[in-house]
Amino acid sequence: MGRYGLRVVALGYLTLILIAPLAMMVWRTAEDLDGAWAAITAPDTIAAFELTLKVTTVAVVVNTVFGIICALLIVRGNVPGRGFLNAFVDLPLSLSPVIVGLALITLYGANGWLGWFQRHGHDIVFATPSIVLATIFVTLPFVVREVVPTLREIGTEQEQAAHTLGASGWQAFWRITLPSIRWAVVYGVVLTAARAIGEYGAVALVSGNIAGETQTATLRVEDAYQFSYGNYAPAYGIAFVLAATAILVLVAMLVLQPKGARH
Repeated sequence: MGRYGLRVVALGYLTLILIAPLAMMVWRTAEDLDGAWAAITAPDTIAAFELTLKVTTVAVVVNTVFGIICALLIVRGNVPGRGFLNAFVDLPLSLSPVIVGLALITLYGANGWLGWFQRHGHDIVFATPSIVLATIFVTLPFVVREVVPTLREIGTEQEQAAHTLGASGWQAFWRITLPSIRWAVVYGVVLTAARAIGEYGAVALVSGNIAGETQTATLRVEDAYQFSYGNYAPAYGIAFVLAATAILVLVAMLVLQPKGARH
């Protein structure tokens, strides 16, 4: 098979797996724009989008800071257990999100090891904190896995030169290391945000799925689909907004990044 044949196979695979389902969703949304718009602008849907945005923001901030620190420990740190840390970071990728949700309920529930909060009126499970914890857990690896290879590629020569000239560790990080890894961090942030926006399994267990309170956008899509009674336009409309948001973020990242970084 020639290179053109390989291209046809690759494009056909992408069309079947990725483009066709998205195109079908857009088409179904366009069939009933009034119904889709009514679902998108409903108060419970707006509340779900707001909750999703808040949870995503917290998860991105926490995992960006943790991801950079963790990557520095894995690549630059001379501490025991680096190999264990490097392997442990990938745990959320191998665990089912449903298991994560169940583990959080077991840990923070009224009878769990950390159930003191729940028993004394500080709701963790079936409230926003558990949604945040579940989302942070499932999105933990992305920044780390983008930054680690970049740190290894750039080496330590520039940092050592900065230390030789009298720069402190923080100055070397802020002026040398961070600018060198900034696009790896951006990629990690985008992947983290996309994963957080689309998380369903863990959130479905720990949230309680209360419309207008603990219902995220993905849970709102499920409710709109399950209670559609044959009218799927509301579910397609909400799903279209989520998909469009992810695509716009990716396009904006590609447009704004320097030409050299695109390769």
